[in-house]
Amino acid sequence: MSSSSVEKIKERLDAVSLIGSYLKLEKAGGSFKARCPFHNEKTPSFFVSPARGGYYCFGCGAKGDIFTFVQEFEGLDFVGALKMLAEKAGVELEKFEPRRKGELDALYSLLDEAATYFEEGLKKNSKAAEYLLGRGLSRETQNKWRLGYARNDWRTLLTHFTEKGITEERLENAGLVKKSDEDKSGRYYDVFRGRIIFPIFDSVGRVIAFSGRIFDDVPDAPKYLNSPETEVFSKSETLYGLHAAKIGIRKKDYSLLVEGQMDLLACHEAGIDNAVASSGTAFTEAQLFKLQRLSQRILFVFDSDSAGFQAGLKSASLALSLGLEVKLAELPKGEDPAEMIRKNPEAFRATLKNSKHLINFHLDRLLREKTDERKFVKEVEKRILPHVARLRSAMEQSHFIALISRKTGIKEDALWKDLSVVIRGKTSPEEQEIVRVESSKKRGHVERRLFGILYWLGSDGGTLSRKIKSALSEALGGEGMAKAEAEHEKERESLVFEAESYYESKDHSEKDLDELIANFREDILREKFVEAMRELGFAEGAKDEKKSKELLSSCQKIAGELAELSKKRLSG
Repeated sequence: MSSSSVEKIKERLDAVSLIGSYLKLEKAGGSFKARCPFHNEKTPSFFVSPARGGYYCFGCGAKGDIFTFVQEFEGLDFVGALKMLAEKAGVELEKFEPRRKGELDALYSLLDEAATYFEEGLKKNSKAAEYLLGRGLSRETQNKWRLGYARNDWRTLLTHFTEKGITEERLENAGLVKKSDEDKSGRYYDVFRGRIIFPIFDSVGRVIAFSGRIFDDVPDAPKYLNSPETEVFSKSETLYGLHAAKIGIRKKDYSLLVEGQMDLLACHEAGIDNAVASSGTAFTEAQLFKLQRLSQRILFVFDSDSAGFQAGLKSASLALSLGLEVKLAELPKGEDPAEMIRKNPEAFRATLKNSKHLINFHLDRLLREKTDERKFVKEVEKRILPHVARLRSAMEQSHFIALISRKTGIKEDALWKDLSVVIRGKTSPEEQEIVRVESSKKRGHVERRLFGILYWLGSDGGTLSRKIKSALSEALGGEGMAKAEAEHEKERESLVFEAESYYESKDHSEKDLDELIANFREDILREKFVEAMRELGFAEGAKDEKKSKELLSSCQKIAGELAELSKKRLSG
């Protein structure tokens, strides 16, 4: 079954076309390169080889074929990836469609049938359909997103499906019915009653759950009600609308995050097709990581008066700590995206254009509130520096320290010193060691790649070989270079094979090599910065003022070097 199906799919889908539909690929010798979707990076180290039909990331070590890529990127198991790729390739998987479906297949099928049932309910309720039209959602949008309606009766859905031979237990496992706590007979009843229904889809468009907005008069009922967690639905991992926003996010290179279903649908109705929603809860690390695979940039849109605004700020801070570029768009008081789009879509677009980086957002708010100078300085330390500490890039930290100093008049030296205290208080020595080790590990991948190219070029390398050796020696120092050479010499053959596999031709682009060397230098400096900040924390803890002053100066110097390196790379 599977081997022949897999081979047929691989014959019809090449790695470059498939992965290129997810990532922006650039030609690099005989291969293609992109920024890796599986770890945060600014310089492409993710290579796709047409000859080998696979990919390899020199930055984090991720590798595999089109099946591995889809599994990792979409969060699917092998069977899910196989089905998705078979559909793209036009390959029939007869042996994966037996008469008796597996449990998960049966669950997906039941949820899809339930969505159809709710859709029919909306067609029969003109009042609910008109309400949605009044909220700015066209018939086309209602149909596209399979919106529905659940009658305000206790057991309508239950009866409908049990009459078709579906057991109460299966309906309960799908999150469609519940067992009564009050009724001693243990009777079941419908979860969704008197509500407009929004099907929730997984990343490939399968119905996995439902969210219901109250429509009929149901005493003491919550405004929104979501399906309970099931085998296919995890609230903390699911983003409403991701299946429809993936292409838009990749194309525009940022994701737009809103609070709920109505806001999300209004955005897509207006052609803002990179929007996803949190279903009224704070965004989780798992959800943000899914978005990070599509783009490193995120824009949060919240009404500052809304109950979800503070949760939104927490989510934005979490996104910042994950290495994402985070911006905030603040809507006028009392407005939400859905209403604003319905009344004035251009004003909403203008609000998005005027968005601010999270740190700028907080800083500008603080400057507007400024009254007492001493209190203001304390608030900068309390409300702004923790966000700077969350930045993973030392260059970004340097940029924002300079910006805060310029806008507030606080000296950079004082800000750096307070930042080191914030970082020390924010992370334990064990966590700091983990950060240092991770930084070193990332640098090691790039170092390995440089040595691989150096060995591969051999005596024909000329200028390129001398450039690589010079960069390695300068960054590692004499002793460090000797040690690295001894380590990598042991696996010379393997390193040459890796380089040869992904470059194929020795006509290596000097620009590509310059990027790689700049990336290596940046990693070395970042590693030194992390180590210096770590030592500064210990020195301050020991109240060693002389060493603290030396280390603070070292941190500032490294940050300056990183900023200068960044300028050179941008100008180049």
